[in-house]
Amino acid sequence: MSHNPLLETHELPPFGQILPDHVVPAIEELLSENREAIERLVVRAEQEPPTWESLAAPLESLNDRLSQAWSPVSHLNATMNSEALREAYQACLAQLSDYSTWLGQHEGLFRAYQALKDSPAFTRLDQAQQRSIDNSLRDFRLAGVDLPPAQKQRYGEIQSRLSELSNRFSNQVLDATQAWHKSLSDAAALSGLPDSALETLRANAETKGEAGYRITLDFPSFYPVISYADDRALRQEVYTAYVTRASDQGPQAGQFDNAAVIEETLALRQELAELLGFATYADYSLATKMAESPRQVLDFLDDLARRAVPQAREEFDELAAYARDELGLERLEPWDIGYASEKLREARYAISQEQLRPYFPAPRVIDGLFQVVERLYGLSFAEDPEAPRYHPDVRFYRILEQGQPIAGFYLDLYAREGKRGGAWMDECRVRRLCEDGGLQLPVAYLTCNFTRPVGDKPALLTHDEVTTLFHEFGHGLHHMLTKQTVADVSGINGVAWDAVELPSQFMENFCWEREGLDLIAGHVESGEPLPEALFQRLQAARNFQSAMGMVRQLEFSLFDFRLHHELSAPSAARVQALLDEVRDAVSVVPRAAFNRFQNGFSHIFAGGYAAGYYSYKWAEVLSADAYSAFEEAGTFDAATGARFRREILEQGGARDAAELFRAFRGRESSIEPLLRHSGIRAA
Repeated sequence: MSHNPLLETHELPPFGQILPDHVVPAIEELLSENREAIERLVVRAEQEPPTWESLAAPLESLNDRLSQAWSPVSHLNATMNSEALREAYQACLAQLSDYSTWLGQHEGLFRAYQALKDSPAFTRLDQAQQRSIDNSLRDFRLAGVDLPPAQKQRYGEIQSRLSELSNRFSNQVLDATQAWHKSLSDAAALSGLPDSALETLRANAETKGEAGYRITLDFPSFYPVISYADDRALRQEVYTAYVTRASDQGPQAGQFDNAAVIEETLALRQELAELLGFATYADYSLATKMAESPRQVLDFLDDLARRAVPQAREEFDELAAYARDELGLERLEPWDIGYASEKLREARYAISQEQLRPYFPAPRVIDGLFQVVERLYGLSFAEDPEAPRYHPDVRFYRILEQGQPIAGFYLDLYAREGKRGGAWMDECRVRRLCEDGGLQLPVAYLTCNFTRPVGDKPALLTHDEVTTLFHEFGHGLHHMLTKQTVADVSGINGVAWDAVELPSQFMENFCWEREGLDLIAGHVESGEPLPEALFQRLQAARNFQSAMGMVRQLEFSLFDFRLHHELSAPSAARVQALLDEVRDAVSVVPRAAFNRFQNGFSHIFAGGYAAGYYSYKWAEVLSADAYSAFEEAGTFDAATGARFRREILEQGGARDAAELFRAFRGRESSIEPLLRHSGIRAA
């Protein structure tokens, strides 16, 4: 194959040219070239004292070239998954893992970095360069550079196997999600579902050449059924299929079961931690986070639970009484919770997600999002219709400052077949100073799974979906507004994982403020803003069941952290027993014995949140407190916005996260704004 687009330099990935057949040859060639080039760098460092220009800068260029080839492949695997692409992607995982291990354990490279750190040249480097070298030396040790040869080899084997297991976990969740559906010919069976949901289910059927309605386990299909379907048996059937995905239970029992993947993953993570001298994988995980010890994390989570659980119990008792008295449900089952909650929300606040939908047509929401950022940071946005795209739904935008582009991003909003569920931000390009002196601008992928537009009407989003979009865009701004030019600390790189959610959670606040909503919301037909009465009801309902929501997040966080701190010999039964124990302590809702939530918990088994899911709550303390500065000064106060951009968004990982927060807020963080925003009464 003479022409391989993955081996060429492009400002943006040439998606239209990339084929599965390009992937393996490109990655093999780049890995081979990188290894040879790194050996030359090490020889040079042994002959003359290493400098930033002779060691770190060329290594950064090599890593960036590899990243520019792998990033679009990885992104397409998550958003345009096909059998051929999946095989090509999978074929590269072991090689990439081997390369990463080889790099992290390269004693010559480690000595070169240590020599640079110990030299007078180090003191002349700027803060970002120094931080990058310190992080690199830490990462060499975390990659086992000091281990004897046999243990080094074992470390490499573990890392390679873990990357395979992570990919398998993700694939099995995707396959299980796509393998189940329920076709219905009659809308009467879907009584209670709003028109928007019926249109989605009808469109699902049409894409398969069927008449009627097709329920799938994709969130835009699953969620309305579980929240609005009057047919209790239908809710139970869909709920059961969803919570048993990739497990030994439910309609696909044993077909895509992730239990063995979980067992092996946990065992290998513990072995890895012990190899590197840590007591548990949780201890190892905290080596790159703000939290200083497992005890500190568990105390933090237990403290939040102590404040939230009593209120969550009150909220559930109230829901159960309402369901019994008004809905005739003597005993609330897990598949009734969402349905009864929606009914109670509507009864108490006369508001539902469906009522709000007409005010959030996607084009208006996107325009409003841009206006919020414009007001906060003085930036503007321009769509580039000529940019290469990988699907007709995808849009590409550039961020401009004083008319000049400073960053770009892909926006991929809607659910479709072959696309991984959930919402995320990922790097396409990182901001860095190239060796030729040119500046590479940052580019982000912003991916969601919202209900798609049907026919010629725009997609109408729920308020929850709007909040999700703002959350992911907050991550995007962290990546794109960085002022760093060293890749290792540019954007979200080098940021402590338990602080990385600060900018994303911060952005969610603007979806609740009148000033923010006036920019975001406009009726799909009339363009009128959200009526004051509806706004007041939205505000009143903001903390509806907020304690129940908090304990659910605490359940996930405690399960994840204790899983990686206590289970040295994991088995499916012990994993389930630990989850049950955590639920006994903090959960207030009924649970089904067949629920296998853990088998689809991609955040910790196929994402970066292992022994780190607590980060969402940890960072929410920071984000709520950061936003309280805007509550004090004014929602769109320009000086506060400029300070947040300067002290948080532009800094990337160049400085310690706690130091950055103090620079912005002028003090240590306080938990009080989080409790206030969450409506948790117990101080």
